Amino acid sequence: GVVSPQTRFEYALALIRSRYATDILRGVNEFEDLCSTGDPNARRDYLYYLALANTKLKEYQRARDCIKKFLSVEPDNRQAQELDRLIRDKLTKEGLLGMAMVGGAAVAIGGLIGIGMALAKK
Repeated sequence: GVVSPQTRFEYALALIRSRYATDILRGVNEFEDLCSTGDPNARRDYLYYLALANTKLKEYQRARDCIKKFLSVEPDNRQAQELDRLIRDKLTKEGLLGMAMVGGAAVAIGGLIGIGMALAKK
């Protein structure tokens, strides 16, 4: 038989509450499908939970895209604003960590080149 959008929503919600990434990913896939085929009036809920699930998966850019779509429809929603703030903080932290790693690698490579040049002069 046909499974109702409400049942699919509840199933996806249960999946994203799991501690296992594979379950969360299945929930994300279900919510993405619901965004296009489910109840149009519930689309904002789908987007919110998609953002939440992607945050749990550390897919911060995808999470940010979802929460921005949600906030474009309901800009005063405090819960969504809070999630948006959390996602932005994670993106900033991840970006700084990435820059630190690149900077550290550049220093290490520079050091190796310096050592190599010093040895070559001897």
